[in-house]
Amino acid sequence: MRSILAVLTAALLGLAQAAWAQVELTFYYPIAVGGPLTKVIDGYAAEFEKANPGVKVKPIYAGNYDDARIKALAALKAGQPAQISVLFSIDVYELLEQDVIMAWDDVAATAEDKAWLKSFYPALMMNGTYKDKVYGIPFQRSTIVMYWNKEAFKEAGLDPEKAPANWTEMTQFAQKLVKKDAAGNVQRWGVMVPSTGYAYWMFQAFARQNGQDLMNRDGNQTNYAHPDVIGALQYWRDLGARHKVMPEGTVEWGTLRQAFTEGKTAMMWHTTGNLTAVKGSAKFPFGVAMLPASKQRGSPTGGGNFYLFKKTTPEERKAALAFVKFMTAPERAADWSMATGYVGISPAAYDTPKLKAYAAEFPPAVVARDQFQYATPELSTFQTGRVRKLLDDAIQASLTGQKPPADALKAAQAEAERLLKPYR
Repeated sequence: MRSILAVLTAALLGLAQAAWAQVELTFYYPIAVGGPLTKVIDGYAAEFEKANPGVKVKPIYAGNYDDARIKALAALKAGQPAQISVLFSIDVYELLEQDVIMAWDDVAATAEDKAWLKSFYPALMMNGTYKDKVYGIPFQRSTIVMYWNKEAFKEAGLDPEKAPANWTEMTQFAQKLVKKDAAGNVQRWGVMVPSTGYAYWMFQAFARQNGQDLMNRDGNQTNYAHPDVIGALQYWRDLGARHKVMPEGTVEWGTLRQAFTEGKTAMMWHTTGNLTAVKGSAKFPFGVAMLPASKQRGSPTGGGNFYLFKKTTPEERKAALAFVKFMTAPERAADWSMATGYVGISPAAYDTPKLKAYAAEFPPAVVARDQFQYATPELSTFQTGRVRKLLDDAIQASLTGQKPPADALKAAQAEAERLLKPYR
């Protein structure tokens, strides 16, 4: 009897492994922030392969988010295999327009799968859901947070444990934190907000804090010319041009983290995805806080989601679902948050012993999560690239003094209206 059971068990195991035989998953992954992320991702892929004999996972590290999207779409058009990709959460409308992705609801068939789809923080699902279907699964997600140099605060006579709670305080603190040499040259700025790379994202925070969202939930209308939105851009412009607490003109996204850790600015707004890198390189005590309020607090969510491409076989879809469930499991989400600074994507991740212990030891690890209550989805519309560029250009024109904020934003709104009207 035992021998028969052994044969049957072996046969069933053989069938289970055969179900995965010859399945290869290629996924494009963006390297957009600091840290040894490729080693972490490679480790996850190897761990998944070990637990799922017969499935090979091939990560392709494709540059920043835009690079990853362009390369993934080019591969699809060229007939090269790609089943999944981590792309911008805001890419959903473009991917739908190009008809290259499918809803995870169409693959997640079991009760367990459907429960998994509902396990993530609602704030992180807003960008990946369209017409009640889930197209994007949260993975490396973030909000914008404020970093401050406690040593600089103490030197300026400020409470090193207290971040500015509102715009007025941020301006006042920043004025005290500016440090000049004997010749009047600025050695340390009070605050820096990056305005290259993801200017629209930073501006969303200003607009949200001033009471306005920049688009509707259907992705077919923008709100660029509202008086409160114009007021938000005016405040950003004034930090450099009027208050002289930030460099006038543009501030580089890519070098700002280094500027902060080298003491060239006492405060910075940046992604929580840089938290671990700042922790590893800052030679001074620093704090992390929610962004300051105007009429309210606010930050857009950001980062990348897993997408499933349509040109996949049923077996590949099954393997892709298994891999993405593996990558977003609470223990792994906790590990990823600790390795990078990205938020844990589900409440269950923060209930794991490892993340509980980490948060107790390093409280900044939960700031971005706590900011979810004030979060708004990242700017995403149909014609998203063009509509977003209109805003980026308006921000640049204003910050560099080429156009007043009102003129720049009204022009951007008029053109966005023309682009989006057909989608209403």
